Amino acid sequence: MAGLELIYVVPSADLAPFVSSFYRFQAGGLMFEDLERADRAQFRLRLSPGGGSYGFPDGSEIACPDRHFLAPTGSAIRSRAVGPLDLFGMGLTSAGWAALLDLDASLPDNRVLDADRLLGPGCQALGLALAAAADTFAMTAVAEAFVRTLLTEGRGRAARHFGAQVDAWLCGAPSPEVDELVATTGLSRRQVERRCKALYGAPPKFLARKYRALRAVAALADGNEAWDRFVADGFYDQSHVIREVRRFVGLTPGELRRNPSRLQRLTMSGRRSLRGRVPALVSET
Repeated sequence: MAGLELIYVVPSADLAPFVSSFYRFQAGGLMFEDLERADRAQFRLRLSPGGGSYGFPDGSEIACPDRHFLAPTGSAIRSRAVGPLDLFGMGLTSAGWAALLDLDASLPDNRVLDADRLLGPGCQALGLALAAAADTFAMTAVAEAFVRTLLTEGRGRAARHFGAQVDAWLCGAPSPEVDELVATTGLSRRQVERRCKALYGAPPKFLARKYRALRAVAALADGNEAWDRFVADGFYDQSHVIREVRRFVGLTPGELRRNPSRLQRLTMSGRRSLRGRVPALVSET
């Protein structure tokens, strides 16, 4: 596979509560196929001709329209696309998901969604404007202007406070306790679980597992000392961390050390480059 490039761009301050990062991904060759780690929701726009799909652990294969939303994922998935591929995307926070869609992220029917159908003609116009932009930074300016038109409607603002509480809880400890989140929010346990599923695609206990594994991978990229410290604080034993990392990233820690896929390598290095410029939950996962 030739010509893989992944560029991350930090969102403007007013959009940071809604967009974790913007990015452009390009892949040469006649076909792109690789593992994607479990992640937050994505809004993706394909700028090159061709088609693609996502393969999920349950065996389902879902075709992705040129402009689509991918709901938060709870395990590694396999991405496939006819190449050469040129794609612009943005990671969505829980408030961003609510602002652009306001749909239950945990429902199977909402895993891959046609953005043209949900956002109307403006979405196709966005794709054309992105394709005409001079470079990735010009594309980001176009995308930011589009997102702001949706935010002027006030959508997603109600999710900001709850999402900030959940994100802080996820960053507070390697294995945060759900009772702490319930106490912080002042909601009932059932309300917290329902809102987490709708905005993050999973209940809080599962979210804690997901982000613990992703933060462990970030620690792995930082070196043995950081990895050993995080594993000792967050997991029962080595077999536990191997199972969890394999589930959420698709490779074992040993495989990530020895022979990570090219997409995994680009993702890890790209996220680390965002440190100090985006919230820790973004740069550390």
